[in-house]
Amino acid sequence: MSAELVRALGTAARVRAHAAPQDCACSTPVLADRSDGTVVRHGELVVKAHASDTERARLDVQLAVAAHPALNGILLAPLPSLRTEFDGRPLTYWPHGTPVDPEHPERAPWEAAGDLLARLHGTPVDVLPGPLSPMRGPLKAARAVSRIRAALSRTRDAALHPAAAVVERAWATLPAWARAEAPLTHAAALCHGDLHLGQLVRHEGRWLLIDIDDLGTGDPAWDLARPAAWYAAGLLLPDEWARFLGAYRAAGGPAVPADEDPWPALDVPAKALTVQTAALAVAKAVRENRALDEVEETVVRACDRIAALPAELT
Repeated sequence: MSAELVRALGTAARVRAHAAPQDCACSTPVLADRSDGTVVRHGELVVKAHASDTERARLDVQLAVAAHPALNGILLAPLPSLRTEFDGRPLTYWPHGTPVDPEHPERAPWEAAGDLLARLHGTPVDVLPGPLSPMRGPLKAARAVSRIRAALSRTRDAALHPAAAVVERAWATLPAWARAEAPLTHAAALCHGDLHLGQLVRHEGRWLLIDIDDLGTGDPAWDLARPAAWYAAGLLLPDEWARFLGAYRAAGGPAVPADEDPWPALDVPAKALTVQTAALAVAKAVRENRALDEVEETVVRACDRIAALPAELT
């Protein structure tokens, strides 16, 4: 994290948040700092520095979609602002929302997540600003596999190579569209693209989805893939999975049948998310020169089970 970037975000947020910013005594905590975005809060305003390689035209459409009345009550709407940048990174401004409390997993809003996703997926794409690009779920999985290859190319430590080989074998079983090697042609709903509980905040008394970086059209099953993968790997309790899936179905979500087995629709995306999670875990362990932890071992074992199954048709 760059101290200069944080100072710049703090200044941008302070000027945007207050009529007399010179009199402000608010703190400026960093809410997130990753390669794909740095987020700083100032009072009731949040400013995000997107990645330097962000496609500006795509981001403009995503912001317009998030602000569209059809998404009211589903996506947190951005604050109107002029285009601003810092060091080549576009900045966007948002109201602050309260995130899910990681210290109290029993309070996780699984029903809200399922309901919001169903409503997002049911939003007619043709009423929204466009053109909307494909959501980047498959691309993120492919990039995760690329990261494990890059990490291994920079180390001579062979201790984690067996885990990497397991991930690669599981990856090879997936169809080309799930590996971002071929166009996805079987679905075109509005999708979030990177759904997890960290993408929900409570604002003005209701839960809303945040983070539009991967928003686009695609297979809505992909947005259910992470909780489905966690459930299949034993990392998500059956009751939590049932609450999430039940709420999604009750709200008319199109990704799975209303009263039939959901797994024919979820199988490939859930496998892809399992491989993605394992690839990122192994790449991180290689970079940090350490053994896999218990959760990381669990997702690698899930990849081993995937690799033992017949390859999916492309």
